[in-house]
Amino acid sequence: MDIPVSRRALSRRTLLGLAAGLPVSAALTACGSSGPGGGNVGATYWYLSSQPQEGVRAGAVKAFNKAHPKTRIKDTTFQNDAYKTKIKSAIGAGQAPTIIYGWGGGTLRTYVEAGQVEDLTSWMGEHSEVKKRVFPSSFGAATVNGRIYALPCECVQPIILYYNKRLFEQVGVNPPESWDDIMALVPRFNAKGIAPFALGGQSQWTNMMWLEFLFDRIGGPEVFQAVIEGEKNAWSNPAALTALAKVQELVKAGGFIKGFSSITADSNADQALLYTGKAAMMLHGAWSYGIQQADGGDFVSSGGLGYMNFPPVAGGKGDPSNSFGNPAQYLSISSKASAEEKEVAKEFFANGVLQDAEVKQWIGIGSLPIRVGTEKLLAASKSADFLQFTYGIASKAKTFGQSWDQALSPMAAETLLDNISKLFQLSVSPKQFAGNLNAVIGK
Repeated sequence: MDIPVSRRALSRRTLLGLAAGLPVSAALTACGSSGPGGGNVGATYWYLSSQPQEGVRAGAVKAFNKAHPKTRIKDTTFQNDAYKTKIKSAIGAGQAPTIIYGWGGGTLRTYVEAGQVEDLTSWMGEHSEVKKRVFPSSFGAATVNGRIYALPCECVQPIILYYNKRLFEQVGVNPPESWDDIMALVPRFNAKGIAPFALGGQSQWTNMMWLEFLFDRIGGPEVFQAVIEGEKNAWSNPAALTALAKVQELVKAGGFIKGFSSITADSNADQALLYTGKAAMMLHGAWSYGIQQADGGDFVSSGGLGYMNFPPVAGGKGDPSNSFGNPAQYLSISSKASAEEKEVAKEFFANGVLQDAEVKQWIGIGSLPIRVGTEKLLAASKSADFLQFTYGIASKAKTFGQSWDQALSPMAAETLLDNISKLFQLSVSPKQFAGNLNAVIGK
């Protein structure tokens, strides 16, 4: 999972370049860029296109380039799903950008095992002020075998259950306090011609968030941890099978917007369903707040948006405070970069990432930056209520699980996402899903 919002599509020139067999770097740099055109490029950096998030990222690069005119960073933007594909291809071909944007976890581990990213442990030790300025909890997904291979950056992003307060008032119902409440709300909203839940199912990882919470709320964090630890047949845990069955019950009951499998998260179509009143609820990342604030007119400012943590399941073992999401985003340095490029990247890490202006911008769009000491800025923000709510989830969760598709290896994550789509389309049973995933445990 990540920060998927409205993004620029790959240009026709880029696609033609890829089709013609040009080097990955040559084809991809044709995409939109806010960096300098021409000389004095000291390093390259690819990241996700999005608004309002893209503006914050581009602003940090622009500020760095202004202060370092002789060693500038050339930045290039990509849609979320396209980026995940292209960065893997580029790294495999030895043509990665100098600075590699990612989410840590299993994918980072594969890069480390292939010798594709720099070990930053010693550098972090020499620049302790860089390490001390971010949440200590953010380093777990940046660490492989006790060594640090990425700099945590940007924001902590728990997954949140959003709801349209106006629709709840219109139908005369209250926000759900349990899974049983969710199931009871489905026919109430459907009877009024309102989709109970928005879902960008074509993007797959959006469906995954439902399983993350159901596995946790029913069986506790140990259920998925067994998968991470390579326990044989971990996906066949009775709690896992129950969770898989429950999500299919929700699908069969008409819990999601019709045609959800053809709706993309990259287009923000799922977000629009909530703030335009076509769907009552939506399970999505903390980044969604900024999107709805920017695109939803007065929906947020007038108090139309409600939010809460995912409710418990009766008889479940999981703590209701537990959460999932992104503990941060992560920047690594390509081991294939030149010594000069690596130095520029490290200078950016030290004096370009999470500087005061960037931190204020993240807070301004309703995001919670991972830099310590921001409490006063949060309290003074126009999004104070939401940011303090997010801070409470991130700081009080007994377990804050990393998004599954980032915690697993790329191979296992691909199998997971493919089978999640089939699960939501009712084309595989819970037992078939578990069997397919058991086959790639530890791979």
